[in-house]
Amino acid sequence: MNRNQAAIRVRELKNAINEHNTKYYVLNSPDISDFEFDILLQELATLEKKFPDLLTGDSPTQRVGSDISREDVNFRSYPHKYPMLSLSNTYSREELLEFHNRIVKTSGKDIAYVCELKLDGTAICLTYREGRLFRALTRGDGTVGDDVTRNVLRIKSVPLELKPAGASGIPYPSEFEIRGEILMPFSSFRELNALREENGEPLFANPRNAAAGTLKLLSADEVEKRGLDCFLYHVVTSIPGLETHWQALETASAWGFQVSAHRKLCRDTHEVMAFLDHWETARTSLPVATDGVVVKVNDFALQRTLGMTAKSPRWATAYKFKAEQAATRLLSVDFQVGRTGAVTPVANLEPVLLSGTTVKRASLHNADQIALHDIRTGDTVYVEKGGEIIPKVVGVDLSSRPTGTFPFEYITHCPECGTLLERDPQEAKHFCPNRWECPPQIKGRIAHFMSRKAMNILGGEALVEQLFSKNLVTDPSGLYYLTPEVLSSLENWGDKSTGNLLRSIEASKQVPFHRFLYALGIPFVGETTAKYLASHFRSVQELSKASAEELTEAPEIGEKIAESIREYFQHPRIALMLEKLRASGLPFEQSAGEANRISDSLEGKKFVVSGQFTRSREEIKKLIETHGGKVLSTVSANLDFLLAGEKTGPAKMQKASKTGIPVISETDFLKMIGEMPATGTLFETKKPDSLFEL
Repeated sequence: MNRNQAAIRVRELKNAINEHNTKYYVLNSPDISDFEFDILLQELATLEKKFPDLLTGDSPTQRVGSDISREDVNFRSYPHKYPMLSLSNTYSREELLEFHNRIVKTSGKDIAYVCELKLDGTAICLTYREGRLFRALTRGDGTVGDDVTRNVLRIKSVPLELKPAGASGIPYPSEFEIRGEILMPFSSFRELNALREENGEPLFANPRNAAAGTLKLLSADEVEKRGLDCFLYHVVTSIPGLETHWQALETASAWGFQVSAHRKLCRDTHEVMAFLDHWETARTSLPVATDGVVVKVNDFALQRTLGMTAKSPRWATAYKFKAEQAATRLLSVDFQVGRTGAVTPVANLEPVLLSGTTVKRASLHNADQIALHDIRTGDTVYVEKGGEIIPKVVGVDLSSRPTGTFPFEYITHCPECGTLLERDPQEAKHFCPNRWECPPQIKGRIAHFMSRKAMNILGGEALVEQLFSKNLVTDPSGLYYLTPEVLSSLENWGDKSTGNLLRSIEASKQVPFHRFLYALGIPFVGETTAKYLASHFRSVQELSKASAEELTEAPEIGEKIAESIREYFQHPRIALMLEKLRASGLPFEQSAGEANRISDSLEGKKFVVSGQFTRSREEIKKLIETHGGKVLSTVSANLDFLLAGEKTGPAKMQKASKTGIPVISETDFLKMIGEMPATGTLFETKKPDSLFEL
C-alpha cells in the first residue's frame, strides 16, 4: 500500500471508528463487537506507524497514550473567551413563576422554555477548530481555566472530530466553543471508591468531586479507567442559522455531541411544572447525579433583549430539587476533633444508597441537635445529602424506635487527648481547649498551612499523618527543614515525590503576605480577614504588637477577632514557630507591590509584555502587579501568558508558539482583570452569543 492509498484508508478508518464510538458511548446502540472495533483501531495504528505523517492529533488512536508528568503538562491556564458564570437558583415554584412573569412583562408575548436536567458534575469548555477538538478548559475561577485536553481525550463520549451538518443542515463554524458537564456515573463512582477502600486510600465524597479530581490526574490511562462521561448543553459561539436554544441542542447532537435526552421544549408554564413534577421522583432512577432542572428562554433574540444582571442571565434559572432522604439505622457515634478543636459527632450507619452513593457515616451536628431530635443508638434515622459533602442526620422515625433505648449522653472529654471539653454559651459546639497538645488539632493546622489557598504545598492528610507520626513535623515550621534524606524514610515516597514536595515548599516562600497570615490558622481569621489585616498592619511584627484597640480599627475586625489575634501571638509556642518561619524566608511583611494590590485575579500568573498598547507599557505592567501577577522579561517555559500588542517582536511570538505559551491581546488582558465588560457587544448583535455557564 502506497501513501495515497494509506491516506484514503486512514480517513475511512477514522470516520468508521468515530461513528462506532458515537454509537457505543453516546447513542448506546453499538452495531459491531468489541473485537471488531479493536481490529479497526489496530489497523489504523499500524498505518499511522508506517506513515507517521498521517498521524494527527484528532486520531482515535490518540485517546490512548503514555502518562505525562506535571513538568510536561502543568495544566497550563488559559483565559476563557467568555467567562464561565453560574445561574441563579431557586427552590420555590412561586419564585419560578415570578421569573416567568418578569419575562412576560418585558416581552409582552407567550414564552417557550427549554427544560433540561441540571447535571451534577464539573463544568468543561471545549473549543473546536475545523471540526476537531482543539482545547478543553475547566471552569477555573470563571475567567481563567486549566487545560485538561490530554485527559478529556480519554472520555469516549467527547468527539475528536465532528460530523458534517447532517439532518440539521447547519454546518459547524471553523471555530466555536461548546460547554457542558463532565460526570462520573454512579456505577463508576462505586467501583472507584471500592478500589480505593481496598487500597487504603481516602474515599471520594461524591461523583462530582471524583470527576473533578480525575480531570487533574497525571495518568491519562487512569483517567480512562475511571469511566467519565460528558454531556454538552450550551453552544457559546454565534452560529448563523441557530435561532433557538432547542435548535442549538438538536444541531449539536447532529454534529456528534452527546446532549441529554432528558430535555423538553415547553410551550407554557404548565408544561414546565409537569417536567418538574416528573423528575422530582424519576431522577432517582438516573445513572448520574442531578440536583435540579435548568429553565431557559428558548428564543435567542429574546435572550439578548432580556440581557443579564451583574451575576447571572435574566433569561435562565435553575430550579433545585429538595434534598433526597433515606432511612437507615444508627449503629454508633464517633467524635471527630477538628483543627480549631471543635468536636463533631458522626453517626455510623447501616449502609444505605442515597443520591447514587452508599452512605455509611453522617454528621450529627452537635449536642443540641442530638437532644432536639432525641437521637438514640439503634434508632431509624433520616439522612439527607442535599449538596453537602458529608451527609447529615435530619430526623428520627420515632414510630420504629426499639424498646430499651436510652437518651444519648454526650461526651465530656476529648476522645483524642482526654482533656475536659469546654463549651462557649454562644457556640453550639463543644471544643477541646488543649490546642497545643491535641494531635488532630496539630495535624489540622499543618494541613491548613499546606492547603491550596494558603501556602499551596503539595501533599495531603496522608502525608501530614506520616510526618507527624514520625515526629518529623510537629508544627508548620518543620516543613521548611525537611530534606531528601528525611523524606526517604516515608512509606511509598520516591525521588520524584520528594522533588515535587521540596519544590512546592520552596515556592511557598513567594506567596503574598495575606496568604501567609491566613495560613497561620489564627482562630476566626479567614481569607478575607487576612487580607484586611495584611493591608492594615503590613507586617507580622506590627500585627503581633497591636493592642486590642488598634486591632479593632482595622476593617471588619471586631472584639472577638481582636481577642483571638492577641491570644495567638502571646503564646510562647507561636513565638518559637514564627522565629523558625522567619529564618526560613517566609513573607513576614507586605511587599511594595502588594501594598498597592487591587485584586488577586492574576495571582501566581507570569506575563511578558511586548509591543504597543493603547496605554503605556509601564502602565500595563503596573496593572499586572496590582492584580497579583508578575512581569518577566523573557519568554520561557514557566511563563503563563505573552501579552502581545502591536509590533510585538517576531522572536517572542515564535518562541511563545514553540513552547505553547498562550498569546493574549490587550482586550483579553483587560477582561481578565475586569476593566472591560466580559460581554463586550454581544447583546447588541443579532447573533445568539451567550456568556453563561448553564
